[in-house]
Amino acid sequence: MKTFEDLGLAAPLLDGLEKAGYKTPTPIQAQSIPEILDGYDVLGAAQTGTGKTAAFALPILQLLWEDDQENRSQPRGRKRPGRRPIRALVLSPTRELSAQIESNFRIYGKKTKLRSTVIFGGVNQNPQVRELQSGVDTLVATPGRLLDLVSQGFVDLKDVEILVLDEADHMLDMGFLPDVKRILKLLPSERQNLLFSATMPGPIRKLADEILVEPVTIRIAPQKPTVERIEQAVCFVAQADKPSLLKEYFHSQATGSTLVFTRTKHGADAVARRLVKAGLKAAAIHGNKTQANRVRTLNKFKNEELDVLVATDVAARGIDIDGIQTVINYDTPNTPEAYVHRIGRTGRAGREGQTVMFCAGHETKLFLAIQRHIKRDIPVMKGLPGCQARPLADPGTDSSKSSGNRRSGASGGQRRASGSGAGRNTDGTAKPGGAKSGGRRRRGRAEGSVSRRGSTVGRKSAAKEAGKSQGGGKKRRSRNRGSSS
Repeated sequence: MKTFEDLGLAAPLLDGLEKAGYKTPTPIQAQSIPEILDGYDVLGAAQTGTGKTAAFALPILQLLWEDDQENRSQPRGRKRPGRRPIRALVLSPTRELSAQIESNFRIYGKKTKLRSTVIFGGVNQNPQVRELQSGVDTLVATPGRLLDLVSQGFVDLKDVEILVLDEADHMLDMGFLPDVKRILKLLPSERQNLLFSATMPGPIRKLADEILVEPVTIRIAPQKPTVERIEQAVCFVAQADKPSLLKEYFHSQATGSTLVFTRTKHGADAVARRLVKAGLKAAAIHGNKTQANRVRTLNKFKNEELDVLVATDVAARGIDIDGIQTVINYDTPNTPEAYVHRIGRTGRAGREGQTVMFCAGHETKLFLAIQRHIKRDIPVMKGLPGCQARPLADPGTDSSKSSGNRRSGASGGQRRASGSGAGRNTDGTAKPGGAKSGGRRRRGRAEGSVSRRGSTVGRKSAAKEAGKSQGGGKKRRSRNRGSSS
């Protein structure tokens, strides 16, 4: 089994990992870190909880640290002038996830003297601006706030060498694709790109084709799928009976720290109010809450001051709490992928977990799509008031309602196609088709040469020369490459 030292990480990072309690790299880390260090674009597909953040944060920190070491060894006149430029940019879809990613950069890189900061909306921008003006090496950001500060002249992206799109599938789900494309136009064309996503639907593959050049594709299947670790159940119930069913479930079935999912923000607030009236310590978290409120609520939940956290899918992105024992899908998820992500909030770190889905008549198609996706039948819960033995008929009028009596915008059980993406195998072999002439070459891998790591700037030189020899334009790869498992 590989160790972090085997992956070629520098001593300052190894020290940070030891203090953080990391023992051995996960599969996504073991396969991604060497490729990123060698300068390759990476398309990483792995479920939540597999260690994706460290898979890109550790090699980024090492590459920036190596550049700093080289810069310090230069004569005074050749050293990098002025304040620290932003050399690595990480885009993520939510405030919570962005804060979590930046926190990990600080933990891993504590001994490197590299600086990072995070920017997101919903809070006063002045503290974020002050951090930026003092100079940072790595910036973690949500797309909206980043574009806002760029337009005000507080962010300069001309020196970015590495771009990361994390949780790319949810970035697209939340409508950030136009913002992401605007940001891409502000970045240098010569850079290293890393795209990580839990799922690979068609739009993600298209985005990967647009921004990644000859990527290494890494696909990681969990050793034991989430759906096999968790005790699952479904309750077929009329929409109007869900409130009383939820109350009864808490009194007779739910154990430990519980997370309840609703489809809408209004629904989350309504469910939280009902639970408080029933005598439970509950609170809601969603996009309409202020950042201070969201942080305060999450901390209370982590510290077990709350029994129940009610959340929308978007707000739950970035919730990484090992102690959640029960997940309740008050509204059946719109997509099978959302279901897998929701129930993955429990049963973490090898623990047992339980989850139940409340399925009304108008949600039956969504439920059936979920069963097809996970390739197993979900047991039907019996004995609770309102629970039926089989799916209810769609009454028609329920189709526009959700837990908060507002339109749900359900997609009717739309399934997403998963793809492997283009790239080469992680064992270093290429699929038939031949190398593409012209275009950008890998940093540190001139054509026909053995891979060697150097400074980030050094890895760019071969790429620029290859681009010039073909007219300077960046061309897309033409060969077919496989993925790893």
